[in-house]
This record gives sequence, C-alpha cells and structure tokens, in this order.
Amino acid sequence: MKDGILRKVEESGRVARELLTRDAGKLEACVGQMAARFQGGGRLFTMGNGGSACDAQHVAVEFVHPILEKRRALPALALTADSATLTAVGNDADFSMVFAQQLRLLGGSHDIALGISTSGQSANVARGLQAAREMGMLSVAFSGRDGGRIAEIAEFCFVAPSFSIHRIQETHTILLHLLWDQLHVALGEDDVL
Repeated sequence: MKDGILRKVEESGRVARELLTRDAGKLEACVGQMAARFQGGGRLFTMGNGGSACDAQHVAVEFVHPILEKRRALPALALTADSATLTAVGNDADFSMVFAQQLRLLGGSHDIALGISTSGQSANVARGLQAAREMGMLSVAFSGRDGGRIAEIAEFCFVAPSFSIHRIQETHTILLHLLWDQLHVALGEDDVL
C-alpha cells in the first residue's frame, strides 16, 4: 500500500508539473485578460458536473470570499449552485442547456465563463462555453485527457495530461488556486502566497 500511495503522489505532481511547464505563459495571458475584465466591472461564472461542479463552486467562493485578509472579493457565481434552475431547465428543455441558458440571461460581454470537465466532453459545459464565446465573454476551460470538445471552444483551455479522473481533479485544484492567486497579483496586490 505504501508504494501505491507514493506512486500516486508522484503521478499527481508529474501531471501538474507537465501542465504548468507547458502552459505557464498561457496561464499568465489568461490571468491578464481576466484582470482586465474584472477591472471593467466583469464577473466570473463557473460551471461543471459532479466533482467538477464542486470545483466550480470552490472557484466561485475563493473569489467571493477570499481566505486572505489582504485580498479583495471579486464577483463570481457558480451556475451549479441553483438546483431549482438546473432541474427546471433540465426537465423543461434539455440538461445540455442548463449553463448556456443561465449565461445568456445573467452574463454580458464584459464577463468571464469558466467551464470545468475532466473529460472535456460535457455537453452542458461545451454549450455554456459556446454561448459565452457568442456573447463576447472571455471563455476559460479546465479539462483532462486530450481536452475534448471544450478545448476547441474555449479561448484558454488548460488540459491536465492524464486519463485518471483523480489526477485531473487534483491538477484542476492547483490550477484554480493559481488562477485566483495570480489574478490578485495582476490586480496589483502583494504576492503573499
């Protein structure tokens, strides 16, 4: 068991290292564009399914309620959090439209949409990101495997190079913390972490 634990920890670190070594410049560019959107009054909308829905809510709460006193709160909303809206749209229309419909109603061209899908194939995340692009929102995605459909849609897609859902989710957690942290640095706050 000990060997298995150490192997999985090493694998998790390797996946995160590969992604960030490859995409550090892309993450910097993404953060810069997000900072400009927030400075212009934009908001962040997040979406995902299952564990990725939890990650979407995690991202939103990091922005709305920063864990550090010196970091300011920024407007963010997890589109996964309203079960009444999700189930109404899913029942009356199509579950693949639950995020796109909310974005079209609540979002604007100055906003940011972040879609999270470990496979990159989630139809509702893909449609949400497509709606965001059509509206002129900045579209960002976290994915895994080969990036899936959302890699072709999002302006910035960060693909964890693994087929293990656990390794992908672990890397997404690192990404969301780096995104949050570096965004505050880009907004002129101290690099305290």
